Amino acid sequence: MSAWSSEVQELLARLVAFDTTSAKSNLELIAFVKTYLDGYGVASTLIPSADGAKASLFANIGPSGGGIGLSSHSDCVPVEGQTWSSDPFKLQLRDGKLYGRGSCDMKGFLASVLASVPLFTSCELREPVHIIVSYDEEVGCTGVRPLIARLGSDLPRPRAIIVGEFTTMAVIDAHKGVDAYRTVVSGREAHSSLPQLGVNAISFAAELIEEIDRIGAAFASRETNDRFEPPFSTLQVGSIKGGTATNIVPNTCEFHWQVRSLPEAELDFAPKRLKAYVEQTLLPRMRRVAPTASIETQHPGSVPAFLAKPGSEAVALALALTGANATSAVSYGTEAGLFEEAGCPTVICGPGDIEQAHVTDEFVATAQLDACMSFLSKLAEKLSN
Repeated sequence: MSAWSSEVQELLARLVAFDTTSAKSNLELIAFVKTYLDGYGVASTLIPSADGAKASLFANIGPSGGGIGLSSHSDCVPVEGQTWSSDPFKLQLRDGKLYGRGSCDMKGFLASVLASVPLFTSCELREPVHIIVSYDEEVGCTGVRPLIARLGSDLPRPRAIIVGEFTTMAVIDAHKGVDAYRTVVSGREAHSSLPQLGVNAISFAAELIEEIDRIGAAFASRETNDRFEPPFSTLQVGSIKGGTATNIVPNTCEFHWQVRSLPEAELDFAPKRLKAYVEQTLLPRMRRVAPTASIETQHPGSVPAFLAKPGSEAVALALALTGANATSAVSYGTEAGLFEEAGCPTVICGPGDIEQAHVTDEFVATAQLDACMSFLSKLAEKLSN
């Protein structure tokens, strides 16, 4: 066991104990982090959500100007519908693995950063370390945006940012973008014995979903990039609901779908093709029976793709700290693209594995936390020399 293992595990246990599922408040966790930092004389700024139910945190250790941002999100995905072997909000150590919701995604990195605060504060840093904790990453990376808007004004702008998402401590310089869509099909009710008098919204939604599957297949033959797995943009329907009873022709159905695009992809390819299918194939049939029938698609949110610029100092820093000689790309989304768009060179590097994120019995290996602590120790040394 490394010298810092017990401290990291204790902090991770405290963080996991806060149920910060995105639908809930994260204020208790943020208050804990702020109090912990206060204990080391580290001042922090809270950036509350519009309704005050959540907040991000920005803290500064060391002198002013430049510095390295260490960024994590505080929220986690739900546990409903999953059957855990132990309480998901009580950290359990079994066979070198720490089980708990958020342990991998991504409270393990935050615990490592907090455990490194005594080291950061005891060093004579030449430039600062900035600690960034956001909310609502899991529902569209919405919480970090007000914080990013203040970088360079009343908050310092780091010269480089390390987003500590789960990469098994590999250096990631690119990820796909994510676009979320909601489609609502409005038909006409009728008695199920007279289906010809109605427009079955569920049936037409099913035809739309078949078209979405065809669009997904078309992605494989469009832009490809072998750095990603899979090496093309992808599309899937994630949820659907509609109808009221089996003896009523359903007049409404809605479903939510998502596109994960390569950084170089044509962003509106899928919605444009779906719209053409709606207008040319489905609506004429629907409106022959119900002139007011409609199909509406909304675009409630997106997470931009991330692609570090050539010669990125953030990437160079992460390579130096890890000793790696190459970078990789991932298909999941993070806040990195938002930081990069705001002019902050960014890289992704953190403990844990995508295979453990969001699943039943989520865990982070203690060896991964040890590797992260070593990484942060080297960062402190580099910023002090």
